[in-house]
Amino acid sequence: MRFMNDYDINRALLRFSRGSTPNRLRLVETVENLMLWADRNSDGWAYWPKPCNAARRAIELIESRTNAENDAQERTDATDAEVTAALKPIKAFLTRQGVDHKEVLA
Repeated sequence: MRFMNDYDINRALLRFSRGSTPNRLRLVETVENLMLWADRNSDGWAYWPKPCNAARRAIELIESRTNAENDAQERTDATDAEVTAALKPIKAFLTRQGVDHKEVLA
């Protein structure tokens, strides 16, 4: 399972808010909103794997572990199709939870 903690998400927000990667920024904002929603409605993002699993594709597009990955992501934005595919499981998860996805999606 891929996971981003508060620090990872905040770093990604900083990385993508200063560049020309609006799709990646949207994904980071959505993952942050999902994390905050999970924290408000459960034991927390770190302890409830379902929201994190739903965000797996989004996390794959925004998480990086090296400077080379950072540079590549900051130079090349995610495609609209990648964003749509990454948001689909998040929407499905929220629907199963009875939550209007507009409340969480950026």
